[in-house]
Amino acid sequence: MEWILTGTEKPPDWFIELVKSYPTGGDFAAQLFWQRGIQDQEKLAAFINYQSYQPASSFEFGQEMNLAVERLITAGKTGAKIVIWGDFDADGITSTAVLWDGLGEFFQQHRQLSYYIPNRLTESHGLNKPGIDILAAQGCQLIVTCDTGSTNIAEIIYAQSLGIDVIVTDHHTLPSERPPVVAIINPRYLAKEHPLYHLSGVAVAYKLVEALYISLPDIPAHPLTDLLDLVAVGLIADLVQLSGDCRYLAQLGIQQLHTDYQKLPTARRRPGVGKLLELCQKSGDRPTDISFGLGPRINAVSRIHGDASFCVELLTSRDMQRCQQLAEETELANSRRKSLQKDVQVQVTKKLNQLDLSTTSVIVLEDPQWAGGVLGLVAGQIAQETGRPTILLSTEAKENKTDSSPSFARGSARSINSVDLYQLVQEQAHLLDRFGGHPFAAGLSLLVENIPLFTAAINQKLRQSLGGINLTPTVQADLVVTVADLGKDLFLELKLLEPCGMGNPIPKLLIKNCWFENSWHKNEQDLKGNKIQYIKTDFNIRDDSTNNPFPGIWWGHYKEELPIGKCDCIAEIDFNSFKKRYEIRLVALRSHTGTELKTQNSAMILDWRNQEDLGELKSEKSLLIMKNCPTNWDNLRLWWKQSLNQQKQLVIAWRKPQNQTPRDVLVTLVGIAKYLGRTNQLVTRVQILEKLGISDQSLYLGFQALKYLGFIVQRQNHHLQISWDFKYYQKPADYAISQFLAAVREEQFQRDYFSHVPLSIIVAMIGK
Repeated sequence: MEWILTGTEKPPDWFIELVKSYPTGGDFAAQLFWQRGIQDQEKLAAFINYQSYQPASSFEFGQEMNLAVERLITAGKTGAKIVIWGDFDADGITSTAVLWDGLGEFFQQHRQLSYYIPNRLTESHGLNKPGIDILAAQGCQLIVTCDTGSTNIAEIIYAQSLGIDVIVTDHHTLPSERPPVVAIINPRYLAKEHPLYHLSGVAVAYKLVEALYISLPDIPAHPLTDLLDLVAVGLIADLVQLSGDCRYLAQLGIQQLHTDYQKLPTARRRPGVGKLLELCQKSGDRPTDISFGLGPRINAVSRIHGDASFCVELLTSRDMQRCQQLAEETELANSRRKSLQKDVQVQVTKKLNQLDLSTTSVIVLEDPQWAGGVLGLVAGQIAQETGRPTILLSTEAKENKTDSSPSFARGSARSINSVDLYQLVQEQAHLLDRFGGHPFAAGLSLLVENIPLFTAAINQKLRQSLGGINLTPTVQADLVVTVADLGKDLFLELKLLEPCGMGNPIPKLLIKNCWFENSWHKNEQDLKGNKIQYIKTDFNIRDDSTNNPFPGIWWGHYKEELPIGKCDCIAEIDFNSFKKRYEIRLVALRSHTGTELKTQNSAMILDWRNQEDLGELKSEKSLLIMKNCPTNWDNLRLWWKQSLNQQKQLVIAWRKPQNQTPRDVLVTLVGIAKYLGRTNQLVTRVQILEKLGISDQSLYLGFQALKYLGFIVQRQNHHLQISWDFKYYQKPADYAISQFLAAVREEQFQRDYFSHVPLSIIVAMIGK
């Protein structure tokens, strides 16, 4: 993976002072603002303070908004039945909820106004004829779509044939010609520079309600701003570019979600939203509370159950007991989603290992066992890891078919590296059954028999457009910081950039020459206490800038994946409102071993213990072979003078005297355990590590050895309690002890022998 550091051009002093004039402003924030093109006082003020921003009018959608408002007013006068046609993802669910509450101020809910959410597993995004038939049978006369519908030309015509008018509110790709609808409100018709251009589905729906509030000001009983918390959830969950009105609405919505929400009268609060925040241990004052908390949970319901209709009730009902029930069901769905996603990811990785990525531009994989609801998530992970657009398809298993009809594959696609996935796939429309989405994410279905042809065609097309450029996975860092920089001040400084999202990503921090300690991992648990296949590693990060470690987490990884020794990492800083602490989230790691061998002309160090036959190395004239390690510099100088040859590389292992043997370490560990067992004192993992002088990985094996010797090691928050009971002594103690001793022995060898010593340094030190 290629690491990229954003340009480090220092902003002028006057700009740094301008940023520092804000309460938490500082050098780091000034650097980021400057790098992101916010380089004058007016832009900075509008970016930081929403009160300085002038939002665009909802009527800037022009005649289309006028037509939509007129048709809704007519429906109100005639009593026509209106159905909101939503979508099953977080943007679609919140869009439906905004229209349900917003239009509900003008039309009686459940009698004149209702909603329809397609089933993710049996239907697809957008309008469909069976669903329209259901609505026609219920007497529907007007469909108002949200977050969908722009390209459903055939379905719109079909609805009209049944006497149903259609108003489309959407933000997805436009058709080549205006669809035959009463009105289509889609910001894609506006110029790319327009402040409304990047609105997501929920924000477009909000603008329609806003226009009604303006046109019929005496009807609504509740203020329009009551909808802003829902708008923020949909905007941030849908990963749209947070600029212009998108940023403004997200800022207002997050403020209401956290601060104003607590002050609202009980009748205007959203107990479902509050319960979801409680379950995901978030406070609601951060965009990440949505992107890592609320958004995934809302999305999980359709991924697991297919039908996500109850999510609209969860977000809009004022029934506390009902919302409690629905929130818990949502939380359980999210837990099952995590396990299912992990299973599919493992299976996809196995298939991926069989591909030759050097000849693959677009990854297309299929399997009948894959759960369609999580394919988009896994495709996004694979695209990030490989740097290639990824399409994952779930095919119909032949044994599940009861007739001879053709088999279809349905799936999801995710893009990366600025590859316009929508355009790429659309050019193969003749091979597809259905397709929809935008440049970075899409859904599609096609005949199983067309998959090989589709795969070949889409790969050829991308190779031609790349013109020989290789696709490489990348990760970008924005700032170089030290562990001493981490903490409250840096967090508050970078918080000036929030809400972050597309076009204004969460700041990525590069920490060089750091190392990890006191690491441990655990499986997540669902509400019922069952473990789910989703791992989180906790750790402390350190470097030479301070003696104080800083806490952090690494989602989806085991502690053994943390490197031993110094490395570089890229992370994001966060505040954990549940633990009441500042922490980092690891994004990427780079071991020094790998990078130094690639970038420096260093000596080659080989571990050749217990190897009598050096094989081909004997004839390698560029190497000096030292089979017996000297124990001091005098012996090393003597060996060097005897060699006399000037060589380019050196194979050398140099042992420093050992203070304690692995057996001594074991005796010390058992002694500590006995003492703690007698005194009932608590100890931290760090304290034991410092006493023994070993790594976290070796200590883990040490605990296993203690377990077989009858000791019980239990965790109490950040401390350990050790007790002893003879009945827990187990026979295979010798094997566990030997594993621990071997690990300590190997670790001492790696630590106490020189590694990657440049030849120039060896020569200089010998010459002294």
